[in-house]
Amino acid sequence: MHELTVNLHMHTTYSDGSGSHADLARAALKTGVDVLLVTDHNIRVQGVDGYFSAGKKQTLVLAGEEIHDQARVPQKNHLLVFGTDRELAPFAESPQVLIAAVRAAGGLSFLAHPIDPAMPAFGETDISWEDWTVRGFTGIELWNGFSEIKVVAKSKLDGLFYAYFPEFIARGPVPETLRIWDDLLAKGQRVVAVGGSDAHARKMSMGPLHRTIFPYEYHFSAVNTHILTPSPLTGGLEADRKMVFAALEAGHCFVGYDLPARTDDFRFTAQGRETEAVMGDEIRLDKGVTLQVKLPARADDCRLLKDGKVVRKLAGEACTHLVTEPGVYRVEAYRKFLGKLRGWIFSNPIYVR
Repeated sequence: MHELTVNLHMHTTYSDGSGSHADLARAALKTGVDVLLVTDHNIRVQGVDGYFSAGKKQTLVLAGEEIHDQARVPQKNHLLVFGTDRELAPFAESPQVLIAAVRAAGGLSFLAHPIDPAMPAFGETDISWEDWTVRGFTGIELWNGFSEIKVVAKSKLDGLFYAYFPEFIARGPVPETLRIWDDLLAKGQRVVAVGGSDAHARKMSMGPLHRTIFPYEYHFSAVNTHILTPSPLTGGLEADRKMVFAALEAGHCFVGYDLPARTDDFRFTAQGRETEAVMGDEIRLDKGVTLQVKLPARADDCRLLKDGKVVRKLAGEACTHLVTEPGVYRVEAYRKFLGKLRGWIFSNPIYVR
């Protein structure tokens, strides 16, 4: 299978971002991102889907949407929507109705920043996902690169530091979000995990200091979703759009924090007696399944989890593990960067039935 680097969940001047779609594409070309999934708030921008090129490099830009009920206070339950051909914001009042409308329109839906706490020092409210009775969504945004600052910045001084040194922010997915994901998987739901940048490139001022907070290029070099596809981008817009969304829907992907070290070529696969599986697939246990983990470089901590519990610490860049029990298996890898052990790779599960 071929690998594409996707950056999703970002904003342009159509909502609260500072750049155009072309600005985003130029930043993606500089950072090696193959696909951008743009999600302006409550507006599906028409006529921007297409390819941007620089030399031999190309980036595919596809417009999605981040939908939430603007009349609700506080404005929680943000939903990332991809792959639909019409505006669905009018359904925002009810998250379940909205999710059903996305599915009926042939689209994908991901619960955005499930845990997104308040940041009183900057007047930011808690906008976590709240309605956990919903069903039928594609997945969750396991790691949100922008909202993580609300976890680590406790004062304006912290905020100022991270504005100039954003590479110190990332720790990994919020532990509560990981727990929620594992709980959903344990209940038998198939829930695809993606990583989003939530890029805005906001222009901020504090007294005489003026700065673009977390430029698009920074975000595109940090938290990405890497998808596995049958082929590279073909140049056919409709075919490539279908290929990208099919990989996301199937969970043929992993979340990679590419700033400490590129996560390209990570693989988590399963080998049965007669079948093989990749992330997002099911495989029958039969008389045993061998899980295979291939890291792109050394990790300082790599874990194999079954049903949310660590069953083995993995050593080296290539490991195998014989499975004798059914369960939901996934991989987490951590790497030291700037003095801290930080999340690096989070695979989607392989479902051993």
